Amino acid sequence: MRDTGGIGKRGIWKRMFDLIYPGRCHRCGAGLAEGRSLCEGCAAELPSLGEPFCRQCGEEFEGQIEGAFECSNCRDQTFSFEFARPALPLHPDLLEMIHDLKYARRIELGNELGRLAGRAFEEDPRLATALAEGWPLVPVPLHRRRLLWRQFNQAEEIARPLSRQTGLPLCRALVRTRRTDSQTSLSRAQRLNNLRGAFDLSRAGKRFAAGKPLGAVLVDDVFTTGATTSECARVLRKAGIQKVVVVTVMRG
Repeated sequence: MRDTGGIGKRGIWKRMFDLIYPGRCHRCGAGLAEGRSLCEGCAAELPSLGEPFCRQCGEEFEGQIEGAFECSNCRDQTFSFEFARPALPLHPDLLEMIHDLKYARRIELGNELGRLAGRAFEEDPRLATALAEGWPLVPVPLHRRRLLWRQFNQAEEIARPLSRQTGLPLCRALVRTRRTDSQTSLSRAQRLNNLRGAFDLSRAGKRFAAGKPLGAVLVDDVFTTGATTSECARVLRKAGIQKVVVVTVMRG
């Protein structure tokens, strides 16, 4: 199930591309190599998710809150995943990187965003079980028409370097079977209804689920209301996967 095919070739092409077109830091413009898109200084300046934050959705809060808590939005919701863990809070530079990956086809930014997503595993002890038990990383899928237009799935471009960083296998366990209307102007309840029945198991997902796995980690770029990831988690749980957690690069 580990996604090893083509990694060697990708590495060779990246090195050749670095020699011909040396990379530049997305924030400060400093020269880079080895597939990086942020220099060490700029990467360090991007803040990780800080305490206190909602243990269900990763929303940061100001002030003093003792112990684990759920925000008022999450208390009234029933999600199909155990919890969502964004690696970083909303940040304009990070949002620009994600936007450039998705809409400017800056595919190389997926490597840096995957590295940043790895902070979630480094900083949140709740993800230790996923690491210890080798839960696969499952990228949230795009509909085939959107995939043809974009030519790549941003969640998979983030999950691939995250797989290399964590040692967790990559499994394309889900497919998007139905196009959905834009979610931008919809409420959380409307988003959930809009997404109902939009996902199904892929062939790889059926093989994975047949082994009665303990868990899976859904991967996406941004966590907003949780409607998309909750529907994906519902499909995985219905197939017999016992626990599903969500890791994203940023909290929207």
